[in-house]
Amino acid sequence: MKLINIGFGNMVNASRLVAIVSPESAPIKRIIQECKEKGTLIDATHGRRTRAVIITDSDHVILTYLQSETVANRLNDDMDELEEEEDDE
Repeated sequence: MKLINIGFGNMVNASRLVAIVSPESAPIKRIIQECKEKGTLIDATHGRRTRAVIITDSDHVILTYLQSETVANRLNDDMDELEEEEDDE
């Protein structure tokens, strides 16, 4: 299990990520509102502005103050490290 840091010491299981999207579009705003009503919204912004929305395979939606590119880069960096470790074995 590989964990991705999404800010303030919060971690997300990399294998459960489905999408990392911007919170600006109307459909994403609707998804956030629906998850808030269902109780599957996780707010990891610590009061800061939401810059990325992470959607998981368990229908949870996670809000983070990090930009989507930053989260994606952290995910890619961790995947590169995993591949290097497998090649060494």
